[in-house]
Amino acid sequence: MSIFAPWAEDPPLRCLFLRNMVLDAHIGVFPHEHGVTQRIRVSVCFGVEEAKCSEAYVDDLSSTVSYEPVVQLVRRIVREKHVRLVETLANQIATGILSLDQRVRVVRVRVEKLDAFEEVEGVGVEIERRS
Repeated sequence: MSIFAPWAEDPPLRCLFLRNMVLDAHIGVFPHEHGVTQRIRVSVCFGVEEAKCSEAYVDDLSSTVSYEPVVQLVRRIVREKHVRLVETLANQIATGILSLDQRVRVVRVRVEKLDAFEEVEGVGVEIERRS
């Protein structure tokens, strides 16, 4: 399952996304991960029902869900406190996005730790939550 694959849902969903947001996060279980930051990459894809967004594809911001509150939410959650697991962080982000706008029906969140292993580009988790 790719974070950017469309959903096979009825009614059709519009897929909006935020790709590869790199942030410094207080994250990790091990003692050497406390008191320092680690680079993470966050990608989000959220599905919005077409019928609730816009019947006629109106070229107006009110006809869709804005990316800006999603970006601000991710920044806020990442800087709030130390989180032990990428799964916890991904769940907090997904829950927050679902509560931002009632038109959001489903959200996929990928959180990757970028420097966990020298020979690996990233390790992490991808989750999906529905309203």
